[in-house]
Amino acid sequence: MKRNDFAVFILTHGRADNVITKKTLDNLGYTGRWYMVIDNEDKQADLYYRNFGEDHVIMFDKAKEAEWMDPADLSEKRNTVFFARNVCFKLAEQVGVRFFLELDDDYKDFQYRFAGGPKLLNKQFRDLDALFEAMLDFLEVSGAHSVALCQGGDFIGGAGNSRFYEGLIRKAMNTFFCDVTRPFQFRGRINEDVSTYTCEANKGKLFFSVTCAMMTQEQTQGQAGGMTDIYLDSGTYVKSFFSVIHAPQAVKISSMNSNHARIHHLINYDHCCPKILSEKYRKVE
Repeated sequence: MKRNDFAVFILTHGRADNVITKKTLDNLGYTGRWYMVIDNEDKQADLYYRNFGEDHVIMFDKAKEAEWMDPADLSEKRNTVFFARNVCFKLAEQVGVRFFLELDDDYKDFQYRFAGGPKLLNKQFRDLDALFEAMLDFLEVSGAHSVALCQGGDFIGGAGNSRFYEGLIRKAMNTFFCDVTRPFQFRGRINEDVSTYTCEANKGKLFFSVTCAMMTQEQTQGQAGGMTDIYLDSGTYVKSFFSVIHAPQAVKISSMNSNHARIHHLINYDHCCPKILSEKYRKVE
């Protein structure tokens, strides 16, 4: 990757021998700067250094950094990605980059999505440098605080999903492209991505996902390490309710319909994002 003001941060814990995201980046042509972000409470820290080299591993003091963050509950548990997400703005300045991309450690693929008749098709990206460059260009010109790729669930309904044709949706999850000159804080120990974009959008800040591209990841709770333990411990009801606490005017608890229905958050964007009124509604004296 030509630019040197950008780096990929892979946020990982307890998976030193199974960082799927790094393998995916290598396979799909990413050539830029990258770092494993781990915390000093990770028992596999030495293995991370051994597997990836000291120049590619950044460790932060989780308890120390937690002092200035608001987890939104009284739990003493710190086994969530919330802390690493927030500290990345500091780490970007530490390694001398303005732009960075936060990735979890379990991403299997990056795909281009396009309509093909009655179906919504996909094609694997083979040049992640070009994709990341395009996303950074969009981050700059849009004035957004963060932009992201979509998830598979955003395309339920296939070619009949009207949101796909909008090009952009008002959310950002999993793949956060960020700019240190537009900092923001992630909110809540769990479901921090949803709580963040709903709260920040309510203040007029822009968070977008582009509907022409997506990433795929391992099934939640499907592998050891990471945040599996916290999900198994508290379930999706508690996870979703963190966002209700942060944005009760826009988020409620609902049921996600799938093969196995589960509790999930539901966002009313009319109550979440400020609107710009058309000039036709201007009162004329």
